[in-house]
Amino acid sequence: MLWFILVCYGLTQILVYGSIFNKIRPKRHFFHCPMCMGFWVGVIVCLISPETELFTFEINVVNLLICGWLSSGTSYALCMIIGDEGINVKRN
Repeated sequence: MLWFILVCYGLTQILVYGSIFNKIRPKRHFFHCPMCMGFWVGVIVCLISPETELFTFEINVVNLLICGWLSSGTSYALCMIIGDEGINVKRN
C-alpha cells in the first residue's frame, strides 16, 4: 500500500506541478488540482498493476474506485504538507 501511495503521489506531483508539462497542460482543467488528478492517477496505476511487481490489484470497478479515492486523498494531503521549500508550516 505504501508503494502505491508513493507512486501515485509522485506521478500526481509531476503531472500537476512539473514544468515539463507547462506547454501542454490546459490553463483551466483538473490538471491543476492534486485531488482531481490524484483520483485519475490512482485509477491508471490500478489498471497497470498487473504489469508491475510493486503491487497487485484485481481489476474491477470497486478496486478502481477505491484506488482512485486512496490516491486522491493521500496525494492531496501530501501535496498540502510538502512543498518546494520542504514541509509547509502555517504560522499565525
